[in-house]
Amino acid sequence: MIEKTQNDLEGLKEIGRVVALTISEMNRHTRPGMTTTELDDIGGQYLKSHGAVPSLKTTNNFYSNTSISINDEIALGISEDRIIQAGDIINIDVSAELGGYHAAAGHSFRVQNETAMSEFRSLLERTQVHAVDFLSRLDRQSVSATTDTVTLRRRLDLPLGNDGIPAERVIDELVAATEGGHLGSAGGRFFAWVIGGALPSALAADWLTSTWDNNAALYACGPAASVVEEVAGAWVKEVLDLPRSASFAFTTGCQMAHFTCLAAARHALLRDRGWNVERDGLTGAPAIRILASEQRHGSIERALRFLGIGTAALVPLTTDADARVTADVLSIALKASDSPTIVILDAADLNVAAIDPFSELIPIARAAGAWVHIDGAFGLWARASEHHQSKLAGVELAHSWATDAHKWLNTPKDIGIALITDSDAHRAAMEISADYLTHDAETRDQINWTPDWTRRARGFAVYAALRELGRAGVADLIDRSCVHAAALANGIAALHGAELVFAPTLNQALVRFLSPEPNALAVDHDARTASVIAAINAEGTAFFSGTVWRGRRAMRISVVNWRTSDADVHATIAAVARVLTSMDLN
Repeated sequence: MIEKTQNDLEGLKEIGRVVALTISEMNRHTRPGMTTTELDDIGGQYLKSHGAVPSLKTTNNFYSNTSISINDEIALGISEDRIIQAGDIINIDVSAELGGYHAAAGHSFRVQNETAMSEFRSLLERTQVHAVDFLSRLDRQSVSATTDTVTLRRRLDLPLGNDGIPAERVIDELVAATEGGHLGSAGGRFFAWVIGGALPSALAADWLTSTWDNNAALYACGPAASVVEEVAGAWVKEVLDLPRSASFAFTTGCQMAHFTCLAAARHALLRDRGWNVERDGLTGAPAIRILASEQRHGSIERALRFLGIGTAALVPLTTDADARVTADVLSIALKASDSPTIVILDAADLNVAAIDPFSELIPIARAAGAWVHIDGAFGLWARASEHHQSKLAGVELAHSWATDAHKWLNTPKDIGIALITDSDAHRAAMEISADYLTHDAETRDQINWTPDWTRRARGFAVYAALRELGRAGVADLIDRSCVHAAALANGIAALHGAELVFAPTLNQALVRFLSPEPNALAVDHDARTASVIAAINAEGTAFFSGTVWRGRRAMRISVVNWRTSDADVHATIAAVARVLTSMDLN
């Protein structure tokens, strides 16, 4: 018995992948009227393009690259050149060697007539091969993009011809042209910003969403899309333990979830002052005041601009050493004016995952007649974890919440979620009717709850993700992410020349890198931190982003991807150590 090393396993995996792709390539090109020799040449060329050698030729002095049998011929037998006919059952056997490692596989299929459907099927199967190939390489290739802008433009910026080209060629050339131009954000070692991956079922459901291609605006346009959103929305409220009576909307992301929630808040506050903003607009309306943390996300300001409230209405609330708004600061701000007020609190800010003390702040805001909105883009999902839900105690007392499914729930982009307790205000802010629209009072028309008219059926991916994980699975995803964030932060901070700026309390942390120069100043440490981040990303094992915290440059650590493992954490810490050593030597 020979024990395989990790290199052996990687070598076997790679030749196995090449053999499987070769069979797929031959299957894809099989057409009635072609000869088996022509099909064999396709397999041989594909093996050669991947650096592999046909084992049949090298070990048995066989005359062909692969073994192709038709109908009742014996598989792996020696057959003459044959013309392939529609309806034939083809068996393809491929065995090959790459770097001293061998693999073999076979596949049988029926040859279809040359119809539009068979070409469509071939295209989709080919696309699947590309997708699986990309996913299979995620853990081995650079997390950073490796192709520069000039090259990408040269590959992609082609003259648009007068005549089109075959669909398969379009996809093959698109994949080839963008090779190296994708960040590995779908993988487990991407720790920049707050970007999740895509759970298997959610990714598959998203493929089907494009295939079904319903406009999920009206029940009449897609009954299943409407009903699945009803169910998925109810499940979200259950997992987050928010009021079950709250209305909801699936949007393009947290940006438009904020827009939706704040539009409802605008309606409710002005309605209570006798003003119909949907009919009369904002000219002459009471001015709305916005109280929000100084740590707020930029999407809040954009939402205010979109809504015509404007950023001048924004009053920043100073935060304590833990980046949280305090009761005293909020109370003073509320007493400064009797204008209709929206208070926006954080369920985990983007830098350190700071969570405002909701059980203290929300009763104060409500007593003053303010609408309380929660920015919970990712942190709201911590409600699903028994270990972390206490950090969000009292968040259920708010009027509205915005979060993303494509962050910590790990659905494909783009899916945001708005939840609003005042469903009348929500609907009044969004509802639309027209003679040509088909409404049904007994069903959900999503157009009445979202800013979109034509819209993607986002409920399918949310539904799939929640069913795949279940309540326990969501909790486990949250807990694992937090454990990995702590391990990363502590492991990197322990390296020579690094320091912990903000210890993780959830899934976010900050570290920085100190200049080795004598008498270095803060500006030198900032420059060193920026250089180290760039070097880590260029090295390719992991990817991070920078930020400024309390006037200091820092590297932000964010863990939300379902793929992230202990091995990813260890590999990342080792990579950062290599980068620091290399920089010190140079």
